[in-house]
Amino acid sequence: MAATPSVRVVEVTKDYELGRTRVAALRGVTLEVERGEFMAVAGPSGSGKSTLLNLMGCLDHPTSGRVIIGEQDVADLGDDALSDLRARQIGFIFQTFNLIPVLSAQENVEFPLLFQARRGGRAAGRARARRALEEVGLGDFGRHRPDELSGGQRQRVAVARALVTDPVIVLADEPTANLDSATGDAIISLMLDINRRDGTTFIFSTHDARVMAHAHRVVHLADGRLGDPLA
Repeated sequence: MAATPSVRVVEVTKDYELGRTRVAALRGVTLEVERGEFMAVAGPSGSGKSTLLNLMGCLDHPTSGRVIIGEQDVADLGDDALSDLRARQIGFIFQTFNLIPVLSAQENVEFPLLFQARRGGRAAGRARARRALEEVGLGDFGRHRPDELSGGQRQRVAVARALVTDPVIVLADEPTANLDSATGDAIISLMLDINRRDGTTFIFSTHDARVMAHAHRVVHLADGRLGDPLA
């Protein structure tokens, strides 16, 4: 029997109201992402990449269509159940890092664990955060605040924060957009290593051809529509 896909979106549309104008961000997108894939969603700015990732991450609701995580149709979940699903199964990496400036690197990584009921309490959370920072090569930087870190180091903290909850899926929205090419390549290589080692599903958006070259599969969005996938 085939494994259940990590994520499916079925005939998904997403419209936004801008004043009296209705803008179609996604137009009938259907996509299946298998467990353990390392997949890029490519397209120019405004193509709908971020909207698609937000729907896959249950940060927003589609105007129509279905979003299925594992075997769970998210339309059947209330707000509390959606929050629990996000906390337990999905990690997020953002192009602007989204670190909390007043917290240290370790505190930023530990933050998602506050939304999970885990045995061992705060001490166990601190230990998990330390291990996550060590995995991304920042074991000695736990006490540094974001403004004391380089862009590449901040993105590594963001990767550690995404991974600390042991998610099934990691969604990365333009994770290299604010990094130089060498640092961006290092971040993608880091995520690939984690994908190979743990089987974590990675889905990331990009319009950078250099980044697409690292993906196992690339699908293309244009004007909210999905083109033919490229191997």
